[in-house]
Amino acid sequence: MVLAGPGGPLGSESEGDGHDDVPLRRTPVRRGSWAALAAGTGAALALAPTAWTYLASRRYRFAPETVPQRPVALVLGAAAWNGEPSPLLARRLDVAADLLRSGRTRAILVSGDNRAVSGHETDVMTRYLVEQGVPREVIVADPAGYRTWDSCVRARDTFGVRAAVVVTQAFHLPRAVALCRAAGVDAVGVGDPSLGSRSRSTVYGYAREVGANAKALRDALLRVPPARVQERDGVLEDVLRRAA
Repeated sequence: MVLAGPGGPLGSESEGDGHDDVPLRRTPVRRGSWAALAAGTGAALALAPTAWTYLASRRYRFAPETVPQRPVALVLGAAAWNGEPSPLLARRLDVAADLLRSGRTRAILVSGDNRAVSGHETDVMTRYLVEQGVPREVIVADPAGYRTWDSCVRARDTFGVRAAVVVTQAFHLPRAVALCRAAGVDAVGVGDPSLGSRSRSTVYGYAREVGANAKALRDALLRVPPARVQERDGVLEDVLRRAA
């Protein structure tokens, strides 16, 4: 017996449950969503090295009057023009001289590129410090600090630095402290904030750090050797013994 329904006999092939006749509708994935996801992922990857430098250094950045004592102030090089330090470099050196006078450090290691093409940075740095009244015998120069990572590794391996106050500009300080600590130096840092009112230089400095931080993280992870590797130089250790 076949029961009849309003649409024909119940159970006949023409009835079905509707799934065979109606195609499934799929919600299209918007291209904009994928683009936003890709952009967000790219931004996160680009900013990850910067986040690392800030997090790795956050407990070790201080004002000059509160920085813990360290035996050495490591002053990182910057541009030198016609035998004179650039404004950035002069301010770094002024901070280091003040740290020495206040007794927060006993010696100064100036680290930079002393080749002629770079204006003989460490010669200029040394001369400027002496002109500011810093005794020549407490200044040691590393002429092969071509990059921040090189300066940190050479401070440890070539000059025997185990603890230091890193001195540079405020925008450079997170990377500098993070790299020196990654290199095995018990580093704290003081950043010169004087460029805060010079918007063009300050904006350029912070913008440059984004790319530099990516290279910094690579150097720290791969333990890249410095451009110049040399045997241990005991001159800084001699200076510290005399200054003790």
